[in-house]
Amino acid sequence: MSSPSNLPSQETPPSPNGQWIKWFENLDIDEVPIVGGKNASLGELYSSLQPLGINVPNGFAITADAYRYFLKNAGLDQHIPELLGSLDTSDLDNLRQHGSQIRRAILSANMPNDLEAAIVKAYAELSTQETGTVDVAVRSSATAEDRPDASFAGQQETYLNVRGSYGLLDACKRCFASLYTDRAISYRSDQGYNDLDIALSIGVQTMVRSDLSASGVMFSIDTETGFRDVVLINAAYGLGENIVQGAVNPDEYCVFKPTLEDDKRPILKKTVGTKELRMIYDTSEGRGIKNVKVPESERATYALPDEDILTLAKWATMIESHYSKRRNESTPMDIEWAKDGRTGELFIVQARPETVQSRKNVHTFDQFSLKEKGKVLVEGRSVGDKIVAGTVRRIENVHQADEFQAGEILVADNTDPDWEPIMKIAGGIVTDRGGRTCHAAIVSRELGVPAIVGCNDATQKLKTGSLVTVSCAEGETGFIYEGKLQFERTTQDIQGMARPRTSIMMNVANPEKALALSFIPNDGVGLARMEFIINNYIKIHPLALVHFSKLNPTPDAAEIRRITAQYTNKTDYFVDQLAQGISMIAAAFYPKDVILRLSDFKSNEYANLLGGEQFEPQEENPMIGFRGASRYYDPRYQEGFALECEAIRRVRESMGLCNLKVMVPFCRTVQEGLNVLQEMKKNGLQQGKNGLEVYVMCEVPSNVILAKEFAEIFDGFSIGSNDLTQLTLGVDRDSEIIAHIFDERNQAVKRSIRQVITTAKAAGCKIGICGQAPSDYPDFAQFLVEAGIDSISLIPDTVIETTLAILEQEKTLSQEEL
Repeated sequence: MSSPSNLPSQETPPSPNGQWIKWFENLDIDEVPIVGGKNASLGELYSSLQPLGINVPNGFAITADAYRYFLKNAGLDQHIPELLGSLDTSDLDNLRQHGSQIRRAILSANMPNDLEAAIVKAYAELSTQETGTVDVAVRSSATAEDRPDASFAGQQETYLNVRGSYGLLDACKRCFASLYTDRAISYRSDQGYNDLDIALSIGVQTMVRSDLSASGVMFSIDTETGFRDVVLINAAYGLGENIVQGAVNPDEYCVFKPTLEDDKRPILKKTVGTKELRMIYDTSEGRGIKNVKVPESERATYALPDEDILTLAKWATMIESHYSKRRNESTPMDIEWAKDGRTGELFIVQARPETVQSRKNVHTFDQFSLKEKGKVLVEGRSVGDKIVAGTVRRIENVHQADEFQAGEILVADNTDPDWEPIMKIAGGIVTDRGGRTCHAAIVSRELGVPAIVGCNDATQKLKTGSLVTVSCAEGETGFIYEGKLQFERTTQDIQGMARPRTSIMMNVANPEKALALSFIPNDGVGLARMEFIINNYIKIHPLALVHFSKLNPTPDAAEIRRITAQYTNKTDYFVDQLAQGISMIAAAFYPKDVILRLSDFKSNEYANLLGGEQFEPQEENPMIGFRGASRYYDPRYQEGFALECEAIRRVRESMGLCNLKVMVPFCRTVQEGLNVLQEMKKNGLQQGKNGLEVYVMCEVPSNVILAKEFAEIFDGFSIGSNDLTQLTLGVDRDSEIIAHIFDERNQAVKRSIRQVITTAKAAGCKIGICGQAPSDYPDFAQFLVEAGIDSISLIPDTVIETTLAILEQEKTLSQEEL
């Protein structure tokens, strides 16, 4: 760089060799060869989407021609190819040596005076648009970057809070040099790009003062499953580099796109992150950035209010729609955002096509499953859905790369692009810090390597040389187990698979797996189990929250206080968590029917919830005691049932997920059914309003005998074959001694099922089955088809196999009819 005394004046005329400066307002996505992917996208955002109400900070691009001019002027256009001639990216020492030589050559070269003048002049013009000398972000933008087929995420450098001409020119040279970091050279080689074909443009963009507020990343697609109807938002305090680098565990918000367009509030899920650090301006230096610790009280609160979450989600859908039209194909987007702490305004500071899930093969369905249980050593956020076993290699510093062996499980505090040569040969990746949009997560998805991020203590608990199993196949929580566990991988081809006349639905309990399960060919959810959500996510008895101030002073009460610390009104915790769990399932299968069974705990199971013993009776036989419909209208549980209804109402009305239906379990009498419907209406859930259908479980013999009467008050039946078999044969299904008698295929059970199907069909009432039998026995599913059932709901693992059996049975029945 020129010395201060030699700095040219702003009046120096532009070089005749080409235009070196292009303002964002004059750029669009077609100019990647001129300004690189990042700047072309910024120009597209600024020129096309800012007029639609999406805020984008102004700035300009220093073109790829300027970079080439710099190299030519310094003789580097000849020197760099000479150095690259002996490069071997598979040899880490060789890679480091060559990268270092090229970077030193670039940094020691002088930038041409006329190019410096053009940059300084543009910076001065940008400053006149602000108040005084403007602080800027200086971002590298390679001409092969941010394409739909390769992300090049984080390969070149970004410099924040750059202020003044000298600081800007220095940052520009450092950006030029970052085209030849070890990671960038290695990545280009892996992607099949010729180094000499790549040039670097630089984006100079007005800083958003998110150091005083929050920033983050969002995707207009689910980053784990490829589900396209959600926006996934990560948020942390301060400047956004901490999220990208995986230095913090951010908040995560998930928003449903289809009903967002109807001005609903479909925030499906909010997860608070620990957000340990805040990146702010380094005022001691007058420029640059630094990290400071976030106070405990702020870590436990969400970085964004709901209104900002919804605004960002709407912008994400607008950006995706715009880019899809420009490319003439569906283009899910990877977007960076920031909130200005001075004005409270939100800004989009970058957008690029998502490059992993959008290219996922949707014609096959892979499923990994553990075949045995093991001791959990560490858990965190799962990335991908695979399982892998391997030997731990804990790496504290990237300079230990030579120690890493192919196939080992990389365990580190976090990763950045310098780690990629290690990551691409790892069997699995585990980090202490980072969320689902951090560097480790993004790269592991691109590589197809299972990863678990944000574990907090993995580097403390996992020792080099120990054998572990990394499982990302159990939902959003990933587990590292001790030892090598047996697991299974199944791959099923679902392309062009025929659909049977009988509706094939699924039994879904875990909301974390709902988005992935939606890709299995299906006709909706025949059984969504509310009690799974209560037991695994809420963990607290609803009445313990209603009567929190009257709880006995027990360890349970202390734990409830800790879990609900963010909630002044403790019942809001129950409603929020239940609504989020239900909505994830309803959204995953939208607009197909999702039938939610109201809570069906037995009294002893309710008592096992935190605070539950204080509110539950002691029963000799809970299996046929105070459960199902009898609870909902009883004064002993009415207040708890009101919370269930509030959560359902929120999902249907506030989020707009009216595909959600309700099912009443263990309803012994018609009068009980009427009592429950009245109680639901009292709590804002009126049968028929906004298409609300209410089904009844057929699992008590009285449901079969009085099927005609039940059909007069309910919209449909779902056969619960487990309890129906138990009560028909008089067998306690929990008893091992008489387990051999329990058989859904017993003629008494099958005759009851055939009878209720016939009665329901005659009454014009829908009837399906959600019990275990058709999942276990394909011949039982074929019997149901022959009996004329409308729908069969199966556990996900058996859907493909049973569908094929049903297609065969329908084919046979058609031939017999002929």
